[in-house]
Amino acid sequence: MAHLLGGENLTVSFATRTVLDGVTLGLEDGDRIGMVGRNGDGKSTLMRLLAQRSTPDSGRVTKRGDVNVGYLDQGDVLDGDLTVGAAIVGDRADHEWAANPKIREIMGGLVGDVDWHANVHSLSGGQKRRVALAKLLIEDHDVIMLDEPTNHLDVEGVAWLARHLKSRWRANQGAFLVVTHDRWFLDEVCKYTWEVHDAMVDMFDGGYAAYVLARAERDRMAAVVENKRQQLVKKELAWLRRGAPARTSKPKFRIEAANELISDVPEPRDSVALNKMATARLGKDVLDLENVSLDFEGGEAGQKLFDNITLRLAPGERLGLVGVNGAGKSTLLKLLNGDIQPTSGRLKRGKTVVTAVLTQDVKELDEVSDLRVIEVIEREKRSFNVGGKEFTAGQLVEQLGFTKEKQWTPVPDLSGGERRRLQLLRLLVGEPNVLMLDEPTNDLDTDTLAAVEDVLDGWPGTLVVVSHDRYLLERVTDHQMALLGDGKLRGLPGGVDQYLELREAALASGAFGGSTAPTAASSGGSSSSASGPSEAEKREARKDLNRIDRQLGKLAQQEEKLHTQMAAKSESGDFDALGELNAKLQELLEEKEGLELEWLEAVEILGE
Repeated sequence: MAHLLGGENLTVSFATRTVLDGVTLGLEDGDRIGMVGRNGDGKSTLMRLLAQRSTPDSGRVTKRGDVNVGYLDQGDVLDGDLTVGAAIVGDRADHEWAANPKIREIMGGLVGDVDWHANVHSLSGGQKRRVALAKLLIEDHDVIMLDEPTNHLDVEGVAWLARHLKSRWRANQGAFLVVTHDRWFLDEVCKYTWEVHDAMVDMFDGGYAAYVLARAERDRMAAVVENKRQQLVKKELAWLRRGAPARTSKPKFRIEAANELISDVPEPRDSVALNKMATARLGKDVLDLENVSLDFEGGEAGQKLFDNITLRLAPGERLGLVGVNGAGKSTLLKLLNGDIQPTSGRLKRGKTVVTAVLTQDVKELDEVSDLRVIEVIEREKRSFNVGGKEFTAGQLVEQLGFTKEKQWTPVPDLSGGERRRLQLLRLLVGEPNVLMLDEPTNDLDTDTLAAVEDVLDGWPGTLVVVSHDRYLLERVTDHQMALLGDGKLRGLPGGVDQYLELREAALASGAFGGSTAPTAASSGGSSSSASGPSEAEKREARKDLNRIDRQLGKLAQQEEKLHTQMAAKSESGDFDALGELNAKLQELLEEKEGLELEWLEAVEILGE
């Protein structure tokens, strides 16, 4: 494959902190690369260097002479005084670009619903992002670099962009580098993953899922090495501490070697490790919207945002909400929380319900803008019960990734991701039993997202999540519902994929809601075929369940045996044998995953 561009020994420092230290890498024809890492670790900095929008302190960027690079920055780079049409196509005549089917497809996919003659400054954040993307994608580029392109895009926009990037070039032509926290997008479009951390870049084959597996294996191997190092440290410490009089006679090289072992301990990464918080007891009744209608604010009489919808939340229910922009997802949360009243219908609220809402813009922190991080939590309580253990406010804040130094940061000085983490913790310490999250993934990096998902996995109350991040929705919610812009609420037994199918059908028919789609569920419920599975199909499904249960039991025993063998090989340092055992383990896990999918299909037939 032909080399397109790259960096040699790139080093960048800000004040006393080195962001990149001697990084060497490159892009070749056919590369489809996703870049991940914690916020502030240098992803955007590296992309700007490769796009030649900034220069390194040392090292150089090389580029083949004829390579054309397109770059989308995180910020708003459009001239606000231009019309949408002028911002995208410049002064080109309509017939020049309209005759190109590729350009027409980009326009339809990104800005079909945007007023062509509106000024850019009048657009919403999501519309500006789509206009900027369209401006970039209609040009012929050999390399495309996208910094957080999925920000402000809805589920449909993300799916369209993924399809476009996958079909833009032939398999061995062109290249793109994308920074995004959307893990579904990374899995869908990327062949390689770069992880930026600790001033260096590690490279992995595959998208996000493959990267997570490879990193877990890397970390496991590192843990084996670290365990041996710690054992050696203990011996050396004991030797160093055998009395001050004897130390003067110890060989100098031995003391230096011991001190090097002691000092060579890497700093742990920030992590969100919050365990299950206590919650107020939740009774049988939670929140019910019954026959609720809501008029558009400022709209004409009869214009309804919601039209006679019913939604009943059960104790411990985990609901995900998706929908087109402007369909009322955030408004629905406000209805459930009692912040606004419906035009007709009613909200029924259980006596023991305690709600908490994480809003998109985290404005709730404005009321504590004069405080520091630790003071915000201490204002709620000074000690907390988490997982049966008592924690001080400082200990709890540290578990959410705020170091001792960060705990004394004034709230206005926090980054977007830190503000969301702080507000989530502030909500949890209030011990609610109904938690509503409106776009919780905004400004969070992939590591923090995974940790927050771990927190939500242990959430014992009722959870409602509004998000364009389908990975998050499928990870932490048990079922999803959709707002399609027609005032109705539909169940999605087929998940986000079904939502996209409904939207395609609606757009094809020119309707809002896709009422002609055969899979659409009625308001507040789920859909199924009229007749359902036959008795013969159910009998076969029961047989499959029994067979799969037996097979999974055998695989569990084999998996446990392999783990025992791997632990023994790790202790003996036999890494060749360890690699063979790990290969067997991966094969077993693939077989197990296949059986689990079969099990789910059988359960769906039985309706259990």
